[in-house]
Amino acid sequence: MKVPERVFFHLVENRKDSDFPFAFLATYATKDSEGNVRHMPLSYALKEFKKNHPKLLSLLSCLNRAADVSPLIDSFVDSGEMFHPLKLTAGEAYEILKAIPALEENGILCRIPIWWKRKASSVHLSVKFEQKSLLGFDTLLSMLPELSVDGVALSRKDIKDIMHQTEGLALIKGKWIEVDKERLQKLLDKMDEYGGELSFFDAMRMKAGMDEQDLDAVNFTNDDFIGEIVKKLSNADELEKPEIPSSVKADLRPYQVSGFAWLNLMARLRLGACLADDMGLGKTLQVLTLLETLRKENKDSKILLIVPASLLGNWENEAAKFTPEMPVHILHGRTKNVLEKEIKNKLSFLTITTYTTAAGLDGLQKIEWNAVILDEAQAIKNAGTKQSKMIKKIPAYLRIAMTGTPVENNLSNLWSLFDFLNKGLLGSMDEFKKYTKKIEDTPQGYMRLRNIVSPFILRRLKTDKSIISDLPDKIEQLDYVSLSKRQIVLYRKQVEDLEELLAESEDPASIKRSGIILSTIMKLKQICNHPDQFLGQDTYAPSDSGKFAMLREICETIHEKREKVLVFTQFREITEYLENYLSEIFQRKGLVIHGGTRIKKRSEYVEAFNGTNDFPFMILSLKAAGVGLNLTGANHVIHFDRWWNPAVENQATDRAFRIGQKKNVMVHKFIAKGTVEDRINDIIESKKALAENVIGSGENWITKMSNQEILDMMRLEK
Repeated sequence: MKVPERVFFHLVENRKDSDFPFAFLATYATKDSEGNVRHMPLSYALKEFKKNHPKLLSLLSCLNRAADVSPLIDSFVDSGEMFHPLKLTAGEAYEILKAIPALEENGILCRIPIWWKRKASSVHLSVKFEQKSLLGFDTLLSMLPELSVDGVALSRKDIKDIMHQTEGLALIKGKWIEVDKERLQKLLDKMDEYGGELSFFDAMRMKAGMDEQDLDAVNFTNDDFIGEIVKKLSNADELEKPEIPSSVKADLRPYQVSGFAWLNLMARLRLGACLADDMGLGKTLQVLTLLETLRKENKDSKILLIVPASLLGNWENEAAKFTPEMPVHILHGRTKNVLEKEIKNKLSFLTITTYTTAAGLDGLQKIEWNAVILDEAQAIKNAGTKQSKMIKKIPAYLRIAMTGTPVENNLSNLWSLFDFLNKGLLGSMDEFKKYTKKIEDTPQGYMRLRNIVSPFILRRLKTDKSIISDLPDKIEQLDYVSLSKRQIVLYRKQVEDLEELLAESEDPASIKRSGIILSTIMKLKQICNHPDQFLGQDTYAPSDSGKFAMLREICETIHEKREKVLVFTQFREITEYLENYLSEIFQRKGLVIHGGTRIKKRSEYVEAFNGTNDFPFMILSLKAAGVGLNLTGANHVIHFDRWWNPAVENQATDRAFRIGQKKNVMVHKFIAKGTVEDRINDIIESKKALAENVIGSGENWITKMSNQEILDMMRLEK
């Protein structure tokens, strides 16, 4: 129906008449002599269309339908009052307002007060927070709850007056509200519940909706306090820059100065901080600058730094280089009894130890540390491990985590990290699981979670040119290789064996079934690398592996350019054969780092690789050498086989793509075409944005698939 042929109901306030505070008029739209649309009282239609009965009946037919859905409209139609302006009581107006959806479904356009459309003029519970103590881990806030309508505060007497009225509309402090006694009672109960004190963390949890509550009924107003703090913590670049101690022997880049300022503020506020800068942006220097500042203020402070074993030498060297006046004690490499005595008698300002050592020393838990700092903090991502539990027991006034991947696999990693940094912020593990399950299908839910954690995480990326403009580009490339005839035969045999074993496995959730699947994946990966790796043979003929052929093709070009390459593999057992093969291509020996390489030796290898041209390649096992090492001597990275976790692979790539790199970094990822490697890469690429949450550690997520899905994924494409 065109607009000039529509009936409109108009309901407006009439403040001059307390008995009949609303006015009602039915109109229709018609065109004047100039073709403009005008609204006329419905009575004029009787005159305009008196000679065109079909037109009149068509226009008024909607009134019969309206009468069917609203008894009040029915009475207006029967009495003929529909064709005249009417004065309405609040109760009559409420009846029309409730019937609006049904009336509009039947062809009538309704023009009503804006407050009803927005539902704004309903009673809401607002909670303001007032600071009672200095901001920090133990900050207390007063909760100041009040009921209001459109921002106008209501007293308890106002609410009681409303409660005594009948259901419908009530005029309170110049605002019309809908009287819903059950809802009003719930709001009064919540008002009593929210009075009192709570922590800064609890206030943020409430804002994020992590506590059970009706978020539509409660409005948390924090502009006066929490909002200002959150805004300040979330804008590191705008913080006032503290003076950098002259004893720091380095020129910090602007973003590093901002990072230091942010860490310094978090330290003053005693809030746990996660420095999550991208790999290679100099987190170590920013933290050392903070520690030197703290040392200048109080030389008797005790700082505990916990790092992976592979980074002990790196931290010792960096501290000696950038903060040479800082006393450092390495708590590692002696018997437990000796180390326990050192804790009592030989601690320096900065004590550096490893995760394994820290988890086994009870003495660390008997000291009130001024700060406990974790490097590569993903080491505590699994909250249930003994290592994570023991490290979280170590007391500290300040806690700092350093990681390039704050969420490596799933949101439980985030919970474990914050259980260390700011315990209680994300609730208990069970509470957090319930919360994440509730928000997993709602983008706004994830936004609330991001809002609650983001003030405590500082994250900058190398790819952001506003952060660092002089870092070369990183170019990633997928290299698809074909299987040799020998690989094809072995691959198909393993898939056939898996099909038989899955058919015999009755329980789809059994540990045995998972073990069968993961074992088969490992075998298929080995076959894709080289048949001899799977068979345990020593020949490793290059012609038997498409990956070996691709490796030669790429590395011959690297050799011609006199450049260097890092080759990552998941398997320690193949590193020896890769070294022999690459030594032939480069006509020189290279270096190998894996889980069996001693810590001191790793540091020597890194220095030799970056400092001379004697070693054109380095082969690294991904798990043992994928973090912490600075290998900017290479500008090529090859992932010989895939870990199937983007975060882990990116960490490995960042051994070369970091500050100090002067050339563009070329990254090759080998994929055996038509195999399980090919299928899983497609899954990773299709879910790139959520890969850290969707894909679990290693290949465990695959075990949750059905038998058919697994077989379809693993079968070799022709």
